[in-house]
Amino acid sequence: MYNIVILDSHSLGEDFEISEFDSLGKVIQYGTTLPEEVEERIKGQDIILTNKVVLNASNLKNAHQLKFIGILATGTNNVDLEYCKNNNIAVTNVAGYSTNSVAQHTFAMLFYVLENLAYYDHYVKSGNYAKSSTFNHIGKRYSELEGKTWGIIGLGTIGKRVAGIAEAFSCRVIYYSSSGVNDYPLYERVELDELLEQSDIISIHSPLTELTKGLIGKKELMQMKESAILLNLGRGGIINEEDLAVALENNRIEAAALDVLEHEPIKEDNPLLRIKDSGKLFITPHIAWGSLEARRRLLAETVINIKAFEENIMRNRVEIFG
Repeated sequence: MYNIVILDSHSLGEDFEISEFDSLGKVIQYGTTLPEEVEERIKGQDIILTNKVVLNASNLKNAHQLKFIGILATGTNNVDLEYCKNNNIAVTNVAGYSTNSVAQHTFAMLFYVLENLAYYDHYVKSGNYAKSSTFNHIGKRYSELEGKTWGIIGLGTIGKRVAGIAEAFSCRVIYYSSSGVNDYPLYERVELDELLEQSDIISIHSPLTELTKGLIGKKELMQMKESAILLNLGRGGIINEEDLAVALENNRIEAAALDVLEHEPIKEDNPLLRIKDSGKLFITPHIAWGSLEARRRLLAETVINIKAFEENIMRNRVEIFG
């Protein structure tokens, strides 16, 4: 039986169930773990499970029993993989568990701003609709998706799912490959300038790399249509937030919807907080990945990863001592 510590269970939701880990060993759960608390909390542990807590040579050096790190996410940038390799610590992540969830949230955010849903909900609940002399109220216009050009930055697994749904709404789909190596024949690949100029909706599904950091700034926002809607479900650092705030304040683009920010949680002085109209700027707190079903898949796959690791250890023991 293993000693297992979960360092940031609150990031997985208050309804996150850890009972499936109980059969694997003794489980200690922390809702959050500050950087200065990591070293002490992982001492004597065989398995660390974490979503976003940073694990590196500095805090891992005294975790002498550590055998396995299970990242409760897809990205691995919070773990020093080289250190783990050199110290025989297995590291696993979970890929693909959130594809449906992120794609669905992409469209939820789009429709919120595209159809001015905040405005219409307020119109009814404010009492104005009850006072109306007509059965309807078209105070703000909205458009159909059919015939629109949807530009995708980052045509990975999630980007492809979004592209397929956009096609179902009869959109023309184009994409930009930031690495320059992605070539997917079902959709038209274009340069970034072309995508910005042609797209009615732009959705970002890229990881944050040296090639994507600050990819969308003042110059790029000026290239977009004034009627364009910008969606970011990749990483916050891809968009310059001050430049986006200025573009929205000056009606340079129609609207933006973001699930990710450069600093999370958001800083109190973030320039985007100047935009009070949620129909112009809609922000959710990095939840696109977190549907109930996605979190269940994440948990199940993590358990499978631990059991596969255990089976591999037993297999090697048989080979050595059998």
